Amino acid sequence: ALVCFMSIHKNEDLQMIFAKQAKLSTGWASNVRVTHADGRITDIAPNQTPDAHDTCVDTLLPALANLHSHSFQRAMAGMTEYRMAGKDSFWTWRDLMYRFTANLTPEHIEAIAAFVFLEMQEAGYASVGEFHYLHHQAGGTPYADLGELSGRIAAAAATTGIGLTHLPVLYTYGGAGQAPLQDGQARFGNSVDRFNDLVAKARDVVAHLPADCRVGIAPHSLRATSPDDLKAVLAAHTAGPVHIHIAEQPKEVADISAWLGARPVDWLLANAEVTINWSLIHATHMTADETLKMAKSGAVAGLCPVTEANLGDGPFNGPSYLEAGGAFGVGSDSNVLISLTEELRTLEYSQRLRDVARNVMVVGEGSVGDTIYTGAAKGGAQALGRGAGEIAVGELADIVAIDSAAPSMCALRQDQILDGLVFAAKDDVVTDVWSAGRHAVQSGRHVKRDDIVAAYKLAMQSLMASL
Repeated sequence: ALVCFMSIHKNEDLQMIFAKQAKLSTGWASNVRVTHADGRITDIAPNQTPDAHDTCVDTLLPALANLHSHSFQRAMAGMTEYRMAGKDSFWTWRDLMYRFTANLTPEHIEAIAAFVFLEMQEAGYASVGEFHYLHHQAGGTPYADLGELSGRIAAAAATTGIGLTHLPVLYTYGGAGQAPLQDGQARFGNSVDRFNDLVAKARDVVAHLPADCRVGIAPHSLRATSPDDLKAVLAAHTAGPVHIHIAEQPKEVADISAWLGARPVDWLLANAEVTINWSLIHATHMTADETLKMAKSGAVAGLCPVTEANLGDGPFNGPSYLEAGGAFGVGSDSNVLISLTEELRTLEYSQRLRDVARNVMVVGEGSVGDTIYTGAAKGGAQALGRGAGEIAVGELADIVAIDSAAPSMCALRQDQILDGLVFAAKDDVVTDVWSAGRHAVQSGRHVKRDDIVAAYKLAMQSLMASL
């Protein structure tokens, strides 16, 4: 039997992982030793034997980024599945969400975020893009420290070790045409000037996290900003990730078209310099022409299939987008369910249900699981500005280990492993996760699980008592 050493590694230490097999940037390899130091992969050597101090695993894969999360919404999972009189929709769900947020304290937000990040890591994600729009006190008055709640997200990332791309949200208006903020939106609202101050505060708090953590910006949506404000905020922040909700619902498309004279994706591509540092979240309602132009822009489509199904958003135009060479990644959005495998298989199944076909998300012939998994790994890393997404020298050590001998996968050939992971397995096949070399998940369990879960349960007791 192999004798291997496991511990929580510091980034600056030289560490080795030995895997029976690994999906490298060059393809599958066997008996692979991966060396990492200071958060990055420094050497990859196939056809090796394990050293006594290696961390030994079964199968290594590049770990995915969860590119779109509203962590606080995890606390309301299961609370909005009761059908109200009339037709329930995204918009009725949103009203319930607004009422829920009024009772969240900074302590609640930190405890919920830490639990969410833990769940993400145990599911196989190494990093998260936190699309953060809960900024102020109930009623809209800023905290004495404008960056109070960004600090809480950063603290949760520090506790869990996840790779964080923090995305403060510009949310100025209550709807298309510069409608006033509703009462439930008051905690989100900022002018461009105050938003710029908020981003500066966020950069200060994230500076205390490991060097792989990032700050970007997130104009919430075209309906929650204005052309002039969008132009101003983009001019003020010329580097780093830019994420925006776009074309999620038919009503949004109709409202933007009536106001700006063009459909949301068309308008954005014509009026902003959308390039590889952008992520267009959802984009579930596009024409064929918009789909092609979005793919050619180099932006990442931020797909959240579980949430999009839960909210009744509709499926993405997957086949034509892939054929045009479009980049994509996945996120858990509302966090109603945090499951990497479920997110990936729901992406493909949504296409099958719409097209009444099988094996849709692949160009030409090939493995659908491989296409979806490796595409999401590369696109998610691009969206979060992480320099990861594949196992290669120089990349961040965002790595996940799975057990290919698990019952759901034990009969599969090496070239079928990603198909098995996407379509046949659950997240419990994940054994280890490294986020820029931080080994937070070991033997399928986050090393701080007990403390984080206990804090989450206490926060939920407090929150529910206030509702």
